[in-house]
Amino acid sequence: MNPFEMPPKYSRHDATILFADLRGFSAIASRYPADVVLTLLNRCFGRMVDIIASHYGTVDKFMGDAIMAVFHGGDCAMPREHAQRAVLCAIEMQLAMHELARESRDAELPMLYMGIGISTGAVMAGVIGSTAYRAYTVVGDEVNLAARIEALSLRGQVLISDSTYEFVKDFVHVGDPTEVFVKGRPERVRVREALGVPGLGKIVPRQDARKSPRVPLTAPLEYWSLDGKRVEAPATRGRIRDLGYHGMLVELAAPPRLHSELKLAFELPCIAYSARDVYARVIFISAHEGRWLAGLEFTSLAGEVEEEIRRVVQMLLQGDCQSEQPAAVSAQGISAV
Repeated sequence: MNPFEMPPKYSRHDATILFADLRGFSAIASRYPADVVLTLLNRCFGRMVDIIASHYGTVDKFMGDAIMAVFHGGDCAMPREHAQRAVLCAIEMQLAMHELARESRDAELPMLYMGIGISTGAVMAGVIGSTAYRAYTVVGDEVNLAARIEALSLRGQVLISDSTYEFVKDFVHVGDPTEVFVKGRPERVRVREALGVPGLGKIVPRQDARKSPRVPLTAPLEYWSLDGKRVEAPATRGRIRDLGYHGMLVELAAPPRLHSELKLAFELPCIAYSARDVYARVIFISAHEGRWLAGLEFTSLAGEVEEEIRRVVQMLLQGDCQSEQPAAVSAQGISAV
């Protein structure tokens, strides 16, 4: 029988899925010549593939500036074994990225950073395609979850799901659990940051600049200056340019005073939530095409507002929400710039 005419073989088994994605690569690709960009990408991915192979992982696919790898177990292997291999692999990948960044800095080349997400569970595996093109791949809920977790990771981070943690908790040192919103899941998902494997002397290098993911967001804003503790009227209109857990970048018609305090009001897209009584400090100001960009750091906001901001940022990171918000008019007065 022609092998292309043989019925496909599929299997269902436990595996650990790893997604790794380069942070800020699109900006580098737009600023540097193609030969520089492709040399950086090839050097980075070449190193990552070698590390994955050394931990008996399989590269399932490349997706632009991202890698999907699968860690299968043998017929008698327990999930603990392939989960540990995957997490140790991810930690060594971040160690290698740290070394690559140092080499790039010394060569005056742009530095690359990577975020990694991991989850463990049942997958379906097999060859998908036709005689024109086909490839072996794995699909399933844990594959989707690993991809969503990776989207939430900051540069230099390794985030693991609860299912992976259960198999590596005696092996890997982790941070406190964090609950996140994941596309397609009605309940929040708990993730942990893998910080290292102390028994092997493997510690994830810290990235001092990482505080929160930042996502593009176009939305109207109202703000008031503060004179001491007194709110000055009337409100001034501006526009949000990006949003993070701890602050935002805004576009204003006139520059505020550096380090001054502002009171903010704005609508969060997709969830129809009005954020009110948000206070922020101006931490930088720059001129931009006749207007002013200001970096704001939140100094006071209610717990519910903080929760909803985190929810929207996570939805935007996973493509579960549009970053362009039309001008909204509410009873409390947010309107277009």
